[in-house]
Amino acid sequence: MKRREFITLLGGAAATWPLAARAQAPMPVVAFLNVGSPEVAAGRVSAFRKGLSETGYVEGQNVTVEYHWVEGTYGGLKSVLDDLIRRRVAVIAIPGSTPVSLAAKAATTTIPIVFGVAENPVTLGLVASLAKPGGNATGINFFAVETDAKRLELMHELLPRASRIAVLLNPANVRYTEATSKSLREAAPTLGVEIIFFNASTPDEIGAAFAAMARERAEALFIAPDAFFNSRSAQLATLSARDRIPASFSTRELVQAGLLMSYGTSITDMARQVGIYTGSILKGTKPADLPVLQATKFELVINLQTAKSLGIEVPPMLLARADEVIE
Repeated sequence: MKRREFITLLGGAAATWPLAARAQAPMPVVAFLNVGSPEVAAGRVSAFRKGLSETGYVEGQNVTVEYHWVEGTYGGLKSVLDDLIRRRVAVIAIPGSTPVSLAAKAATTTIPIVFGVAENPVTLGLVASLAKPGGNATGINFFAVETDAKRLELMHELLPRASRIAVLLNPANVRYTEATSKSLREAAPTLGVEIIFFNASTPDEIGAAFAAMARERAEALFIAPDAFFNSRSAQLATLSARDRIPASFSTRELVQAGLLMSYGTSITDMARQVGIYTGSILKGTKPADLPVLQATKFELVINLQTAKSLGIEVPPMLLARADEVIE
């Protein structure tokens, strides 16, 4: 072989080695943790993927996403986190759960965490400040209990003749229970409605609560914002339809399952932002340099099909203000 041919061959081989190495390099692994089920949280998953794609990451092409579903309980969360930390996944993404975000933060100080929480993350101890998180966690602060009074007002506008409104609380979620109770007690007298509280922390207790609501002749149901209730969308929609009680929740996911209405922060927008931040971290940005975002998008969703089945005529003005109408 001539010297020139040898040099050309060697140069060509050298040029292909980095390409081969890149092709064989493993894709980064993102762990997606959610308290719901795959069926209920399909919208969040889609929005998360959209956020990732906006930063150039497409699942299965240049990033692997592992989905872990807590489904309203936290018994197996520690073992999941232990496994993720042992394998040193690239990012832990948690769109929509304070307990899971706190558990992840307590479990690791090195693996980046992108959260979506309804409470102030500074107060929770997730970050040092909104502008400068200062650690391995950042994300978006959306609002849940802050919209309770507004949701009750919208329910009253939709159901002006309903004077006895049941409120379903999860006593295991102490922070939300106390905040929701306080907010609704203050708002109810202004609207001229009576509030009756019911508790449930298990599927059986949800069934018992509905039986008690029927005995108390509740005319509408306000379901407090809670991850457990979100994971029980099918049960809540079925019982509400059976008892013909118009019900509301804080997110669209339960309205899509059959509840009458929802009002609150756009959960899909929150999940999309979690995806964007996850992609930014995969590109090399440190969580400490990504300021915590605060939700600015709120949405009213009405299930017109459910309204018709209950014989409820939705006021035209309220229908016009709805961000989405399910028909």
